[in-house]
Amino acid sequence: MASAQGVDIMIATPHFYGSRARIEDFLEKRARAYDKLMRRKWEDSFPEIRLGAEVAFFPGISKAEHLEALAVEGSRILLVEMPFHTWPHEYVREVEELITMRNFRVILAHLERYMGMKDNRRLIEELLGMSLYVQINAESIIRWRGRRPLIKMFESGQADFLASDCHRTDRRAPNLGEGRAVLAKKLGADFLTEMDEKSSRLLQIGG
Repeated sequence: MASAQGVDIMIATPHFYGSRARIEDFLEKRARAYDKLMRRKWEDSFPEIRLGAEVAFFPGISKAEHLEALAVEGSRILLVEMPFHTWPHEYVREVEELITMRNFRVILAHLERYMGMKDNRRLIEELLGMSLYVQINAESIIRWRGRRPLIKMFESGQADFLASDCHRTDRRAPNLGEGRAVLAKKLGADFLTEMDEKSSRLLQIGG
């Protein structure tokens, strides 16, 4: 389904919750899932799969050992999901330390899901002022209601990447093609080209 939408490299980011599993156990489970997938008939036209993780923020994350193993393979990219509750300011400081002290290239997952939380607005603005990247889910762009401010974020450079948030084929199915079509209509085909070039540089694709 993703291949039919033009996807040639797919980043597999299963959820990692520090309160539920050790990093070593998570990596073993991810490896088993990847091996199972690769044993299926795999066409040459299917996307290349790169392994990573969607890391749920936890207090102390900036000091956690072996965190590098959760980065997108071959990179220092760490996809971080912030908590769905009011954040203390220490959480923002920890994200900053992931960037400045641990040298991660942090991508904030689906930032739009937190934007309605009034208590976090000032902290979100602080995050947006850091040297990090913002990812928006295609589902949020496809929906007519509420997408205007997200499109403005892409237009202004506050949002960097669109993602499918794919979980299954029957629910949260790949929808990147539809989301990209909306951005192309609103911001133009050149915008998509620039976004793709940015992601290629970040993932060090093609040199």
